Amino acid sequence: MKVWLKFAWWSVIACLCSSALASDLAILQNGNSIRHDHRRDMGAMTRLYLGTDSDSFIDVPTKEIDHFEKDTSPAPLPAASSSASPGPGVPSPAPVKSLPALNTPPPVAARTRAAPKQLLSTQQLSDVINSSSDLHHLDPDLVNSVIHAESGFNQHARSPKGAQGLMQLMPGTASALGVDNAYDAQANVEGGTKYLRELLERYNFDLVKALAAYNAGPQRVEKYHGVPPYYETQAYIARIIKDFNRKKLAQQKAAAAAKKVAAGKPPSHHPVAAKQASIATPGQATAR
Repeated sequence: MKVWLKFAWWSVIACLCSSALASDLAILQNGNSIRHDHRRDMGAMTRLYLGTDSDSFIDVPTKEIDHFEKDTSPAPLPAASSSASPGPGVPSPAPVKSLPALNTPPPVAARTRAAPKQLLSTQQLSDVINSSSDLHHLDPDLVNSVIHAESGFNQHARSPKGAQGLMQLMPGTASALGVDNAYDAQANVEGGTKYLRELLERYNFDLVKALAAYNAGPQRVEKYHGVPPYYETQAYIARIIKDFNRKKLAQQKAAAAAKKVAAGKPPSHHPVAAKQASIATPGQATAR
């Protein structure tokens, strides 16, 4: 049974960025704002949809929303190519090579291959993720989602910028974490999990800021006081959160079905509208 720690609720939702199509701002009582495409009033909670679809959203207590207004700031544009600056349409605050941080790699198919020290089987890799997550008090589903976004579970992965292995560690970051060979799957996962935990602690368990720093570097998070205005970083965060939410929703459904079976009730065969788990509800954190 996992023991959940609570995230800093307001710091998470204040920093969460939406897709480039979002056009409204929810102004919170504490002065922070959340950009969103559309919303739905559900009484005590208001659901803010981050894109035009219904897959990515967060639920915010209605009483904590002061008012809504149109977002007049220009939305970030997607990068033209994988070699473009991390901030398309926005001057980069510093050359990427000067940042000792992780960078999101391009699609797996575009990466070059390098022989890892040891290829782990699916079960072995699962065991490594679980043990590393337990050691650093993280939800293994979160670590799985980060690996999925970073490398697609490709142990050979290497980006043109030099990020290596499953969790795409840059050489300088890997060295600082004590990872001698980033292509050693076990060492890579242990180092990347440790780094993710350090970022969560650095940002008071604000998952959104931690993921932004993992992708764009802590310097840029501090420069912009939150998620940088980079499409790549915003899409990276949304992808991980969506994948993490999907896992939690599946677990909730499985637990509910098991409970019905235990109570002697046959599982329902009627289709049920899928609902995505809220990412920032207190008590539903990724650290434990």
